[in-house]
Amino acid sequence: METSSTQPPQSESRQEVVAPIPSPAKPTTLHISDRAALAAAWRTRHPILTHLNADTTWVLHLPYPEGVTRPPGRSRFNVLLDPWLQGPQSDGGRWFSIQWHVVAPSVQTIKELNGLLCELERGIAPPREAETAEQGAETDPYIDVVAISHEFTDHCHEATLHELPSSTPIFAPDKAAKLIRSWKHFNAVIEVPPFLATGTSDWRKALSCAPLPPWVGVGRVVTLGNALYYHSALIVAWTNSASGEEASSIIYSPHGIEASALEGIRNTGLRTLALLHGLDDVRLWMIKQLNLGAINGVAAARRCGAKYWVATHDEVKKGGGFISLLLRRTSWSVTEAAEKEGEKDTGKRTEDDEQVAGYKFVELGSGDGLVLA
Repeated sequence: METSSTQPPQSESRQEVVAPIPSPAKPTTLHISDRAALAAAWRTRHPILTHLNADTTWVLHLPYPEGVTRPPGRSRFNVLLDPWLQGPQSDGGRWFSIQWHVVAPSVQTIKELNGLLCELERGIAPPREAETAEQGAETDPYIDVVAISHEFTDHCHEATLHELPSSTPIFAPDKAAKLIRSWKHFNAVIEVPPFLATGTSDWRKALSCAPLPPWVGVGRVVTLGNALYYHSALIVAWTNSASGEEASSIIYSPHGIEASALEGIRNTGLRTLALLHGLDDVRLWMIKQLNLGAINGVAAARRCGAKYWVATHDEVKKGGGFISLLLRRTSWSVTEAAEKEGEKDTGKRTEDDEQVAGYKFVELGSGDGLVLA
């Protein structure tokens, strides 16, 4: 479904926006063109989140926990989210809806991305493993799994997905999984399991399933009453040690998820390192709310206790077709949204809510990365 408009953003530049409760440490960001900085971050034990375009294509680079067996020449497990690189995306035919990126993706092809990941691994591997990595640069896949949030083609882009090897596992909700299976390209298309975020939830049992390694899980946060799962979220969880006692996650919600659905995340044993949620409120005129926007994002970041709130799915793309005439976009700064959300939700806040609300807001452009430290 379309989530953009040809209309320009309506609020001031977001570059000066800060979180409503600022944290003292400045987020560590980098760009994939700065190979030295990227290689230095790669050597750390921190996960890295990379924005491949200006819209909502991401790679999460997870370090293998110490004591866990890893493939030769590999230090990180790479999860690709909603890949759409080159070409247009269209739902329902060009007359109905078609869009193009305005900002060029930071990598043009999956092959280029694979080469970058190989270069990074080769740069830190022991000599024998580096030699193996160099020999396999053209053939060995460095994308370990793909997670798709929705069946709409700006999230589930056939041309981009076809660039991946058929052996790449794909996790997707039911409609997207059915669509991807119809292409008869991938060997394994798995429906993402549901995850009801409560204090009794065991994320390992709920989210970690083959062909994922036992220390990684992928699932969908259940939103009660949202039968079509339009306003939903993917969750990627992982352990930070071989013992599995420490666990972290990111919550990826390109259209937004009702904040109440994240109420129990803090009681599951998962630490939310990042919430990916857009700033822009996008609607179909007099018909449907598409992207929930920053006011909901403020509440969602607070409810799940996110360390970082990262903006996503806010690229104002070039659009055509009938739907583009109906789209309405309102752009919010985080400060504006926090004020509005505070006005309507003050009575629901608790002392504990305020203690975890010190998230850092980060906006990443095409090719920008964030070290989740």
